[in-house]
Amino acid sequence: FKGGDTCEYLLSSGRFLGEKVWQPHSCMMHKYKNSEAKNCLIDKHIVFIGDSRIRQLFYSFIKLINPQVKEEGNKHGNILFEDKSASIKVDFLWYPEVNGSMRQRIKSWTEGSVAKPHIIVAGAATWSIKIHNGSNEALTQYKINITSIAPLLEKLAKSSDVYWVLQDPVYEDLLSESRKMITNEKIDAYNEAAIRILNSSSRNSKAKVKVFSVSKLIAQETIMKSADGLHLPESSRDTNAMILMNVYCNKIMKPVDGSCCQPQPPLTLIQKLAFCFFTLSIIGYLIISLIHRNNYRKNKSCTDLESGEEKKPAISTPNVSTLEMLLYSFCKLGLIMTYFYLCDRANLFMKENKFYTHSSFFIPIIYILVLGVFYTENTKETKVLNREQTDEWKGWMQLVILIYHISGASTFLPVYMHIRVLVAAYLFQTGYGHFSYFWIKGDFGVYRVCQVLFRLNFLVVVLCIVMDRPYQFYYFVPLVTVWFMIIYATLAIWPQIVQKKANGNCLWHFGLLLKLICLLTCIYFLSYSQGAFEKIFSFWPLSKCFELNGNVYEWWFRWKLDRYVVFHGMLFAFIYLALQKHQMISEGKGDPLFSNRVSNVLLFISIVSFLTYSVWASSCKNKTECNELHPSVSVVQILAFILIRNIPGYVRSVYSSFFAWFGKISLELFICQYHIWLAADTKGILVLIPGYPVFNVLVSTFIFVCVAHEISQITNDLAQIVVPKDNSTLLKRLLCIAGFFSGLLLFSAMQDQSRH
Repeated sequence: FKGGDTCEYLLSSGRFLGEKVWQPHSCMMHKYKNSEAKNCLIDKHIVFIGDSRIRQLFYSFIKLINPQVKEEGNKHGNILFEDKSASIKVDFLWYPEVNGSMRQRIKSWTEGSVAKPHIIVAGAATWSIKIHNGSNEALTQYKINITSIAPLLEKLAKSSDVYWVLQDPVYEDLLSESRKMITNEKIDAYNEAAIRILNSSSRNSKAKVKVFSVSKLIAQETIMKSADGLHLPESSRDTNAMILMNVYCNKIMKPVDGSCCQPQPPLTLIQKLAFCFFTLSIIGYLIISLIHRNNYRKNKSCTDLESGEEKKPAISTPNVSTLEMLLYSFCKLGLIMTYFYLCDRANLFMKENKFYTHSSFFIPIIYILVLGVFYTENTKETKVLNREQTDEWKGWMQLVILIYHISGASTFLPVYMHIRVLVAAYLFQTGYGHFSYFWIKGDFGVYRVCQVLFRLNFLVVVLCIVMDRPYQFYYFVPLVTVWFMIIYATLAIWPQIVQKKANGNCLWHFGLLLKLICLLTCIYFLSYSQGAFEKIFSFWPLSKCFELNGNVYEWWFRWKLDRYVVFHGMLFAFIYLALQKHQMISEGKGDPLFSNRVSNVLLFISIVSFLTYSVWASSCKNKTECNELHPSVSVVQILAFILIRNIPGYVRSVYSSFFAWFGKISLELFICQYHIWLAADTKGILVLIPGYPVFNVLVSTFIFVCVAHEISQITNDLAQIVVPKDNSTLLKRLLCIAGFFSGLLLFSAMQDQSRH
């Protein structure tokens, strides 16, 4: 990537993804809604000056502001548009030739008495070719006229945005007899003259007329669909209008998925402090490594000549080794975070929009499933949802979700509904796993809670600091964190009911069921009382964690979408562990889970239920309606999958080590994809190698997976240091962490104040 202004790429280069989606070179284009267009152009005056092609662009542009506008009025006259609600004026001025009349109009804007338009879009040539029958004299006159206009446009460009639209090619076979003299050869000659003359006298880069040449590329692909061979089809005009909107509005609105024309965001105070911290960690690690190496050389063991045995050095430095591990972890993390920043905050690597096709989603899915089957091994234990099996489950689900994200498959509703089940299955495992641990172990100590919270949140907290993003932006981590705390609170609150206590008296089982019923009641109440939910999470400092774009609606929506599935996971764990305790299921190697008859019936019901849900999800027509039903019915497919995977003994006794490996780093994969595999906060795709999309995905995926694996190891190493088992030491660490977050909140408040 050569760097430079991405606006130049947006105005001059790109390609089509499919038939209608335009992809600018090196950057992402935002699709502006009417409300966004109005907010950007409020109190602005825009002028389109030129021929019928410019008139077409004018209509496409004002339809971005008001889609109800109809193309009517005098075709060979001026057309005025005004949106009074936003005080936007957009005028089309009919000047089909670059001549003295056009020059006079442009000159009037350069004089002090007349208000200058904020945006000027000009262009003309085909009328000159037509009227003068394509003569060379007309081209010569065009050059003279545009030479006289160029200084005026450059003068306007000092205070306004000025665009000169190059002439699109024509489809000569469709041209009427009166237009046959308009050939692509003539158009190219006029375009070359315009490019050569415009900006020839301007030395100031900010006072340049922007040449809108991308329309020519778009027309080359679509002009054959033109009705008359001269004017572009509507979809191409709309693309040109959207490009114009991106060129002007991206630097104002700063949309996440509109990286074109956006400057690199300045470093915040917190980011600068993080940079200093990681730099000091790297320097500290290098110093300690040198000291450690020198000590090692001085105390290098030598051989005892009498006994022939090696003498060990007497000096032991556990504190230094712990400090060295801490600094080494932060050193690696600092380098990794630098890569994160360069990928998704600096304008160093290219970003592209996603484009969904069925093949881009389903072919990689088939490929990874085949790979997963290749790496089949025997499990160490054959219990239901044993560790290898849950890692495998997390692994293949995570890979499917990654493919779903990079392929842009969220636009295809049946795929979206199935992916929602996979996210629900993760939360189901959260309920199942944490309930099982607390029920069996009865360990409600602070150490366990801190370990889980640290492992879940460490990477996200670092990314919030380095990437300047709110905690709620990484929505899945807040979701599993809050659900873990809900599970903990449900079981830890008096009376603490665990398996050991319940085995002594069966009534405790009913006590636990009563707790679960109370939990379900609370979930039901909060899901239908948005006001109460928002009040709970709007209190400071909770609001700092759960607000996104100034409110907690996104958090409420995410929580509500899978509100029952964690409860289902807890209930399943309770029933399964009760059946296991009373020896009502058989978990021997190769044995079916129940008797042959019961196993066959349950297996048949599970397969039918699984397929029924898939048919229902595939027939969804409305995302909102399906999302309303999803929390209640997603558990059907999850339970069906668990039974299909565990009832046959031979299926329960094997697992895919390929999927299980990815399952162990599934959380890191889910979070890291935001910035170093996808781009623009998941809205686009990171491009490390332009022009080779498949090779680019291979390279970026390899780096992405390696980084996720490395971060998993760093998190595990730091968890042992930051969260010690000794309670007094742990309390001191917790006070330090509380101080750290207090400082973070203070600096965050300072940042917000400076931004406002």
